[in-house]
Amino acid sequence: MLEVGGIVQRYESWVERQVREAIERGEFDNLPGAGKPIPGLNGREEENWWIKSKLEHENIRGLLPASLALRKEVEELPAMLATEHHEHAVREIVGDLNQRIRESHLRREEGPMIVVHTVDVEAAVAAWRARRG
Repeated sequence: MLEVGGIVQRYESWVERQVREAIERGEFDNLPGAGKPIPGLNGREEENWWIKSKLEHENIRGLLPASLALRKEVEELPAMLATEHHEHAVREIVGDLNQRIRESHLRREEGPMIVVHTVDVEAAVAAWRARRG
């Protein structure tokens, strides 16, 4: 509130003015889901349920401890390599993964102590070639 010459006027910030004008133009009319409950809001007793829901909805990954994330990446490597068209790209991907595995061995990461072995580049390339037929 702002008092000018004995008259109290409501102070409207720039943001408030933008919202008010958008409402007046009808930009918030007929939005999808208007008047409906927010999905997942009721009946979720689990702490941070909304974060987990957002991660699932957006298919966000990579929130594992480093050792588990590297192990998962090694497991998913054949599927990732299957999309590559050139051997040099396959070698680069495996080399990058192996470098990150070696770096993880040099420093103690948070999370469970899980030893992840480097990937045999030649074996990965041979498997990639075999899948390509």
